[in-house]
Amino acid sequence: MINKILKSIADSRPVMHFMSAPSPRWLVLLADVCTVIFSCLLVYLFNKPFQSPNLGILASSYLQIALITFTYGIVSIALRTYCYIVRLSAIEDVYRLLTQVILSSLILGAGSVIVYFVRDAEWISLWNIFTIGVISFAIMMIVRLTIRYFFNRIRALDHERERVIIFGSAMNSFVLAAALAGEVDGRYKPVAFLSPSGHKNPPAVGQLPVIEYNPETVKEVFHRFRSNSLLFLSTQMDYIRSGVADIFLKNGIHLLMLNQIEEIDGKANNNQNVSTYVKDIKIEDLLGREVIKTENPAVSHGIKEQVVLITGAAGSIGSEISNQVASLGAKRIILVDQAETPMHDLQLQMTASFPDIEIVMAVGDITNKRRMEDLFSVYRPRYVFHAAAYKHVPMMEINPCEAVMTNIFGTKNIADLAVKYGADKFVMISTDKAVNPTNVMGASKRIAEIYVQSLFYYNRAGNASQGTRFITTRFGNVLGSNGSVIPLFRKQIEKGGPVTITHRDIIRYFMTIPEACSLVLEAGIMGNGGEIFIFDMGQPVRIYDLALRMISLAGLKVGKDIDIVETGLRPGEKLYEELLNNKENTIPTHHSKIMIAKVRRYNHDDILAHLERLYELLISGAPFELVKEMKNIVPEYKSNNSVFEQLDKEVQTV
Repeated sequence: MINKILKSIADSRPVMHFMSAPSPRWLVLLADVCTVIFSCLLVYLFNKPFQSPNLGILASSYLQIALITFTYGIVSIALRTYCYIVRLSAIEDVYRLLTQVILSSLILGAGSVIVYFVRDAEWISLWNIFTIGVISFAIMMIVRLTIRYFFNRIRALDHERERVIIFGSAMNSFVLAAALAGEVDGRYKPVAFLSPSGHKNPPAVGQLPVIEYNPETVKEVFHRFRSNSLLFLSTQMDYIRSGVADIFLKNGIHLLMLNQIEEIDGKANNNQNVSTYVKDIKIEDLLGREVIKTENPAVSHGIKEQVVLITGAAGSIGSEISNQVASLGAKRIILVDQAETPMHDLQLQMTASFPDIEIVMAVGDITNKRRMEDLFSVYRPRYVFHAAAYKHVPMMEINPCEAVMTNIFGTKNIADLAVKYGADKFVMISTDKAVNPTNVMGASKRIAEIYVQSLFYYNRAGNASQGTRFITTRFGNVLGSNGSVIPLFRKQIEKGGPVTITHRDIIRYFMTIPEACSLVLEAGIMGNGGEIFIFDMGQPVRIYDLALRMISLAGLKVGKDIDIVETGLRPGEKLYEELLNNKENTIPTHHSKIMIAKVRRYNHDDILAHLERLYELLISGAPFELVKEMKNIVPEYKSNNSVFEQLDKEVQTV
C-alpha cells in the first residue's frame, strides 16, 4: 500500500517538483523550536521542576520554557543548523545538531549555576536541562531521518537517473553520495564507492558497497553495477592526473567532477540540486600538473602602488597579467591593444573586479610610435609588460612583413620608449618557438629578444647604475589560449569530426595561463636586466594523445564514432619545440621552476644596422629578401615545410 502511494507521488511531476524544492529555512527553524517546546512540556509534565520562593517569577515553569526555547533558537541561528536541506541529512547533521544541543545545554547550565551561587537557589534543574537536550536531539534527528527515508523511497522509484560510482572513501565522498541520493529530481544515482587502492575501508557505507580500485578490474566493476560514469571531487584531481584517468578513459568510463564539497550545503540550499554543479571533466583538468605556486612577497611589494603598462592586454596572456597586476594593488594600469571588442570586454571585467584601481584603456597599435609615445609621456609607467605580438605560425609564414613589423619593430618602439621615459623594467613575453626557429614567427621573436637584450647591455655600458632593465621570458603553449589546439579540437568533436592533427608524432609543452603569467611577474621582479628566463614546462604532450583523450572525454571512440585525420605539417611547423638553443645552458634561480638561459650577446650597433636593412626591405615589400636578412641575423633559423626553405638551400650551395 505504501509503495503504491509513493509510486503515485513519483509519477506526479507537479508534486515531485514541489517536493524537490528545499523547505524554507524559517520553516525548519520553526520546527526545531517547536521540538524544543514539546520536549520542555514533556519533561515538565512528568517531572515538575523545583521552584524557589526566593526567585519569584523567575522560577515559573513558563518563563523557564521560554528561556530554554530562546537559548536553543539563538544557538541554532548562530550555528545555522536550520540552513541544511532536511532530505539530504547525513552523518554531518548528527554533529551539527549534537553541537547545538550541547552548546545550548552548557549555556543554560552555566546560567543555572550562576543563579545558584548568587541567589542560593536552584533556577533550572540541571537534570531537566540534560533531559530536554536528549529528547530534543532525538526528536529532531528522527524527524530528519523520517523525511529522508520517504524521499529515498520515492527516489528509488525513479529509474531515469544516470548510475554513477563515487570515487573515494573519505567523509566528503560519503556526503556527496548522500546529497545526490536525496535529490528527488536529481540527475545521478550513486551505486557504489570506488576507493583508491591501499586504503582501509568498510565493506559498505549507507547501503552502498565500497570497492577497492584495481586497474585490472575497472571494466568488470562498472559492468557489475551497470554504470558508465565515475564522479569525483576536485580535491582528488592530483591522484586522477597521475595516470588513473587514462585507465578509465580506455575502458570507456565517463568522468565527472564536483568542484567543491561546500557546494552541497551552499549552492544546494539556494533551491538547486547538487547535481546541477557536477560537470564533465575537460582536457585542461587532466593536462594540468602540480600547480606552480609563486608566493614571493617581493612581487606584491614591487607592483603595489606602481604604474604599469601592458601591451597586448586583451589577449590570453595580456588579460591575465592585467588581472594579476591589479590583484597585487597597482596604482594605475594602462592597457594597450588594437582589438576594440576584446578591449571593451576587458574594460567591463576589470572595472567590475577592481573598482578602486585606475584602469586606462588605450586602443592603439604598438607600431604607431606617436600613439605609444603619448601614453608613455603622460603616464610614465614604472613597469612595462610587453605581450603584444602576432603568434600564429602558419599565418605569419604567409605574412612575413606583418610579423616583422609588429613582433620586431613594434617591440623596438615600446623598448625605446621605455628607455626614453625612464621605465624601471621592461618584461618581454617570448616563446619557445624563438629557439632554433623554423618559421618567420619564431625568428621574429628571437630578433626581438636579441634587440632588447642588446639594448640593455648598450645602456648599461653607458651608465652601469641606471637605466631600464630589460627581461625576457620564454614558455610554450598555454592551455585554452585564443586559437590554440584545444578549442579547435573541441569544436571539431562537437561537429562530429574528424579531428585533424598535423602529424601523429608532434609534441608540445603546455602550461595554464595563470601559471605562465604568475611566473612572468616573478621573473620580471627578480630580473636585474639582460636575462632570458625560461620556465619548467613539465613533460611535453603528444598532440595525438591529446586528441585521443578529448574524444574519450566526450564519450566517443576513435574509428567508431569519430576519426582522427593527419593533415601534414603546416608551413613553418616542426615536430617539437625547444626552450633552449643547443649552444645554450641554464643557471638556476631561487625559484625551482624558473631558470636563466645563458645566450650569446649581440652588439647593439650591429643589430641596429640589421634592423635598418630589415626596415628598408619591409618598406619595399620584398618578403624573400626580408626573410633572408632574418636568417643573417639568426643563423640557426632554418625554415621547415615552407616556401622559404629554398633560401637555406641557396646558402648550402654557396
